Amino acid sequence: MIAIIDYGMGNLRSVERALTHVGATSVQVTDDPAVIDAADRVVFPGQGAVRDCMSALHRYELVDVLGRVMQDRPFLGICMGMQALMTRSEENDGVEALGYFAGTVRHFRTLTGGSPRLKIPHMGWNRLSQTRAHPLFAGIDPGTRFYFVHSYYVEPADNAIVQGESDYGAAFAAAIGAANVFATQFHPEKSQAPGLRLLKNFIAWDGEPCN
Repeated sequence: MIAIIDYGMGNLRSVERALTHVGATSVQVTDDPAVIDAADRVVFPGQGAVRDCMSALHRYELVDVLGRVMQDRPFLGICMGMQALMTRSEENDGVEALGYFAGTVRHFRTLTGGSPRLKIPHMGWNRLSQTRAHPLFAGIDPGTRFYFVHSYYVEPADNAIVQGESDYGAAFAAAIGAANVFATQFHPEKSQAPGLRLLKNFIAWDGEPCN
């Protein structure tokens, strides 16, 4: 069973439909820690502000179960679900996040030097450079475009977790991962065939990274 974590933020039904479309036979959108604990795979989607995300996770008492499931089963974070895995975010005057990965979430003006030529949020299709081989990239050509909507990007403390990069004025981490955890800044559920292939790869993934 795949649990999609419902904390009141994100295109949950779009993710559910996409997973079902690529062959998932049991998908449950849930805010129940017991159901999430029992899942074989977990998807952590999201959009909006990190302050609201963290507030909702605490309100729904999901922080502890998130910590548990990230230890031992295939786990996919999407958009805000990627940013919330970092130590902290500059958004909303600074917010402590889950801290699974060391690093900071920064506004794009930090990356681009405030260039007025680049519109923020970064919205639309952009190329993904696969910086490391990963089972979730199987069958996806290097340089394939995925769909993004975000004003903030993650800056990991350790570049070894960066699985893919995109460029918007400068390069930024668009996919990160280690062990059984993988996360994307882009929205696979909105990325047509390449995004569906990534989700199909996720439902077949045993949680082991490439050697």
